[in-house]
Amino acid sequence: MRMLIPLRYRRRITLISAVLGLFLIYHFISTRQDLPRPLSTVRSNLQQQLPTQHQQPKQKPDTLSDCPLLPGIEDVLVVMKTGVTEALDKVPVHFETTLRCIPNYVIFSDFEEEIAGVRINDVLRNMDPEVKRTVPDFDLYNRLQKLGRKGLGTQDFADEANSAIGKPNNPGWKLDKWKFLPMVQETLRYKNDAKWYVFMEADTYFAWPTLLEWLSNYDPQKPLYIGTETQIADDIFAHGGSGFIISRPALQLAADEYAGRSVELDMYTDEQWAGDCVLGKVLLDAGVPLTYSWPILQNSNIGELDPLTKEFYREPWCFPAVAFHHLSPRDIRNLWELEQRRWKSHKRLLLHSDAFKELIYPELSNVRDGWDNLSGEEHASVDSFHECQSICLNDPACVQFALRAGSCFTGKTPRLGVENNAVRSGWVMKRIERMVESAPSCPKPDFGL
Repeated sequence: MRMLIPLRYRRRITLISAVLGLFLIYHFISTRQDLPRPLSTVRSNLQQQLPTQHQQPKQKPDTLSDCPLLPGIEDVLVVMKTGVTEALDKVPVHFETTLRCIPNYVIFSDFEEEIAGVRINDVLRNMDPEVKRTVPDFDLYNRLQKLGRKGLGTQDFADEANSAIGKPNNPGWKLDKWKFLPMVQETLRYKNDAKWYVFMEADTYFAWPTLLEWLSNYDPQKPLYIGTETQIADDIFAHGGSGFIISRPALQLAADEYAGRSVELDMYTDEQWAGDCVLGKVLLDAGVPLTYSWPILQNSNIGELDPLTKEFYREPWCFPAVAFHHLSPRDIRNLWELEQRRWKSHKRLLLHSDAFKELIYPELSNVRDGWDNLSGEEHASVDSFHECQSICLNDPACVQFALRAGSCFTGKTPRLGVENNAVRSGWVMKRIERMVESAPSCPKPDFGL
């Protein structure tokens, strides 16, 4: 005889059976590794398993809310070049500033390691082993391969003033010239489908919205090599520290050139002292001359800028200020914070006039002790600051002055300068105000095209 179950109980049994069934199905699927999984799960697991060239630091959900819209940045690969003796000091600040809003970047050095959870890649890893074994410039590199950072000595960190041939006694500097050509090949191995490759160093700052606006004037399908023009002997090339930009077709030409002539070009590099010069020569050999960028990409820090100068073939005032060089981590953070303020005020482009008005001019004053404003016109045998000030005031074209090493120096355009306890500086503020008032209004940026 069939037992009848009241309706209210049958409903409860049906509900319990459904819940139990869903639990059993979930348990079965989760324990079977051979069954298909949701595509999102597969992608997530693959990303965890595959080796990555860089891993960006974990960020809170709202940390990118202060990033500007950067249309076109997805077509750019940012390539930072550094070295083991500077990386720990100079690279980390970029994760919070320069690289914070960048979706695609890679960092190359002479030593593979992780900094703040980000992979730093050995740019020389695929280079000819015989060159690395026999050329003395690789002494530092070979010690690193054997001992890691424990192989570094005090002499590796000793700084040296730049000379006409760089820093020939600095181990890291001697090794640096060898990075440029391998960096071209390693960059394409990492990502070969970017439209633009932006190369920078660890003491360089880029203003990304301004860069993208500038690059929109060029065709990335053409072989282009853009940078601040520098010359050694007969070779004209882009200064590495100022940053430079290479389109994908041009980068491929350079990579092919090095692949086909590696023995010859390694010998050529050994004879030179500047790797950026070597890269410029290879690009020219491949049929890609340099497109001049000064003053858009600067080989100067903020204190050395002279936006009102008229001494060169371009007047910087209305030109975009895309990159600055020779910056401390504090300088980089200050520039980032400046751009934060500008973005919030809906100001995308940074011009040299903006850099002067917002960074330089507020720091000027009638007198500043322990400071060198880099005035360059010498008036010898002046032993008092007051006399130096009088010399400047009696010259209607003079806007700044400094007493340095027993001599008076004056200048006709204002610069901020640098800290120097042995120097006392001053500016003629009313004259500078008049210069700014009479300067062009810059209704649109001058890209020099």
